Amino acid sequence: MLQPYITSARRSYEIADHFRARGVHVAMGGLHVTSLPDEAAQHADTIFTGPGEEQWPLFLKDFRDGAAARRYDSTAQRTLAGLPPVRRDLIKRHLYLVPNSIVVSRGCPHHCDFCYKDAFFEGGKSFYTQTVDDALSEIERLPGRHLYFLDDHLLGNRRFAEALFDGMAGMGRLWQAAGTVNSVLQPGLLERAVDAGLRSLFVGFETVNDANLAERRKNQNIGKDYGAAVRRLHDAGVMVNASFVFGLDQDGPDVFDRTVEWAVEQGIETATFHIMTPYPSTGLWKQMEAEDRIVHRDWDLYDTRHVVYRPKGMTPRQLEDGYWRAYRDFYRWSNIWRGASAQPGPHERMRHLAYAGGWKKFEPAWDMLIRSRRTVRAMPALERTLAAFGGRKAA
Repeated sequence: MLQPYITSARRSYEIADHFRARGVHVAMGGLHVTSLPDEAAQHADTIFTGPGEEQWPLFLKDFRDGAAARRYDSTAQRTLAGLPPVRRDLIKRHLYLVPNSIVVSRGCPHHCDFCYKDAFFEGGKSFYTQTVDDALSEIERLPGRHLYFLDDHLLGNRRFAEALFDGMAGMGRLWQAAGTVNSVLQPGLLERAVDAGLRSLFVGFETVNDANLAERRKNQNIGKDYGAAVRRLHDAGVMVNASFVFGLDQDGPDVFDRTVEWAVEQGIETATFHIMTPYPSTGLWKQMEAEDRIVHRDWDLYDTRHVVYRPKGMTPRQLEDGYWRAYRDFYRWSNIWRGASAQPGPHERMRHLAYAGGWKKFEPAWDMLIRSRRTVRAMPALERTLAAFGGRKAA
């Protein structure tokens, strides 16, 4: 079973063709297969579209009976109830920096038109969760302190999130997750997460240009005070991993410097930058295709680091150069020091320097650890850094 993302599609097809040529029945599913099923079907005996929890057992039965279908489509009857526990004993934990990755929900309640989500979940529920008891049981089975929630929006269902955090309180966990500006600003929710061990939150700010938000249906950010969200996270002792997208239609060549300056002034610890990328079957893709602005379909380059469409407010070269400059400027030692100085005290400044500096300035060391297959040895340092957060509570 292969589940290619767009940038792994070409290699996945090569692997699939290799095994099919040897008589192996190849099944493929996931985001890219769902967005381009006809393309994927040329390289697989069976394809899956949408979430696979419901259809996978049916396929296994059909396969055992010698009657596997060419295609299995997810239906509207989507649930995570009653799923068997993850076979974590099969995971080679020593090869991973964060072996305790966990997902307790599917999808997201929002509908940003550059996101794969709506296309992937078409035809049924696009946001649903495990039962709280099942999620807590899986967490209890995980060794160590650190958790990394890979959910698109862990705070997206407030009732579920609050019950989950109440159940986690007292476990002594330290964890990272993703949420939205809107969820951070909701009274009481962040505090519960912090009490349960939240120490770092990935937040999709996306753009400092308000005109882009409505155009890309990033409705949950419209009219929200980004600075207030950052202050609220910092006041609760939570590190901010901010995400920004460049090349939206209202962006000009000044967007890179403006974004970096804002992020540094806010004391944001880490930032990830992206070039806007039209993924197949998304609303953005359909618009770009209708406007004849997509320049090629080399999926290897749909990695948010290359320009694969015709921008409106700048040239492709300006966009790519600005993207790389934003990374260089944000992670300059001078700006890391400036960001640390925005923190309220020496303790907070030191942890800012440790995390922001360690994230980018020691990439050769990370590369060495990865190649030596010893990344798990960095886990104690990660846990100590995260434990340094959370010392202050939100008022």
